[in-house]
Amino acid sequence: MELSISFTGDASKYVQIYEELKQTILGKKILAHEQLPSKRTLAKTLGVSVHTIKEAYEQLLAEGYIYSKERSGYFIAPFEFEWEQQQNQHISPAITPTTYTIKFDFNNGHVDKDAFPFSIWHKLLKKHFNVDNLTTSPWPGEAILRTEIARYVERSRGVTCEASQVFVYSGTQNQLQALCHFFGQKAHVGLEEPGFRRVRATLQQCGLITHAIPVDNLGVSIPKEFIHMLYTTPAHQFPLGMVMPVERRAELLQWANSAKAFIIEDDYDSEFRYKGLPIPSLAKMDQLQRVIYFGTFSKTLIPSLRISYMILPKSLVEKFMLFNQEQKSVVSKIDQLVLADFIAQGLFDKHLAKMRTIYRKKQQTLLAAINTQFSEEFEVIGEKSGLHIVMKLPKRLSEHNAIRLAQEVGIKVYPCSSSYQQGSKHAMVIMGYGGLTVEQINESIALLATVWKSP
Repeated sequence: MELSISFTGDASKYVQIYEELKQTILGKKILAHEQLPSKRTLAKTLGVSVHTIKEAYEQLLAEGYIYSKERSGYFIAPFEFEWEQQQNQHISPAITPTTYTIKFDFNNGHVDKDAFPFSIWHKLLKKHFNVDNLTTSPWPGEAILRTEIARYVERSRGVTCEASQVFVYSGTQNQLQALCHFFGQKAHVGLEEPGFRRVRATLQQCGLITHAIPVDNLGVSIPKEFIHMLYTTPAHQFPLGMVMPVERRAELLQWANSAKAFIIEDDYDSEFRYKGLPIPSLAKMDQLQRVIYFGTFSKTLIPSLRISYMILPKSLVEKFMLFNQEQKSVVSKIDQLVLADFIAQGLFDKHLAKMRTIYRKKQQTLLAAINTQFSEEFEVIGEKSGLHIVMKLPKRLSEHNAIRLAQEVGIKVYPCSSSYQQGSKHAMVIMGYGGLTVEQINESIALLATVWKSP
């Protein structure tokens, strides 16, 4: 067997010999049961030590490419290589990048990253990043964070609860999965139509039966179907953005009591309200009898923090704890401790106050720019709260064409149709403004006007 290797400085010599021999075997240049040169012979041929050859042979032996016979040497192992050849024949094509360069992204999940208190967060992170905090948290979450969340929702949303009712998760979908497993696949769940498509996908992946509950101008309507749970976003309906009035909230709670059903209230961006007086949450009105309350820090802080929380009625806590007793925490202990400290020191409330001012200015800029650049045939809805609006398009402009035209000038807006299960009567796009600057909002709306206006 001829073996010639030009050694490089990138890897150990025994590794390079091992790789060369392996490729020789896989390429069928030497056949099954054929004997390899002795360690001493190959060492002399390649100008390396016998120990180097021994290490290469032992690696091949460990991976099953060769076998050894006592006092006879090493031989090629008898096995088929078709799988390797087949694998090499099917090379995945490279992913073709988009032909558009996006300069302005109206993603409703983006926030103002420049306003995040990096220095304060870094200081708290250094404080809690120590040897005592390298273990995992209890699966429901750190006790101190659960306590701070309970205090926060009481002063901000009027929801009175105990820390034992609070469960910490890594996002809405994660805590929704936990609920799905708890209620089981026989549970029927009502979803807003239109509604949050990731919630729908999560429920369906978990095998639960879903029902589309229509949304009217007051929010989700009173279910007529038999359901065990109703998922709703009353503070700022996603995606249409209406704020559910007290009357509809009271009707929903009355329905839940009579149907012995639970309402999942997702308060995902309730902290940002710009018009009208604050409306009490369903959880406050009901005091967590039939309401399961969802909250998140993705909008108020940063999405990558991946910390959310679920507050259960007391009637469910004991059973939920027992059901999940073998689970483990899905959120970093250090991140939980940092966030708890951030809230306890009053820094979170200060940050929220600052962000409300920033986002109010951005929204005012967006609405003013749309009013200036577009005619009345473009209608804005859902502007009373939250970090996105919906723009209803004129009949001459389809959702698909509006998105395509926007991309051609470097702007990304998002379809509203994906939030519907049964189709939309109107062409609409979702525009989140949290991640754009005031200057970017003005520039992008002016650009959009050039491609969306009638010729």
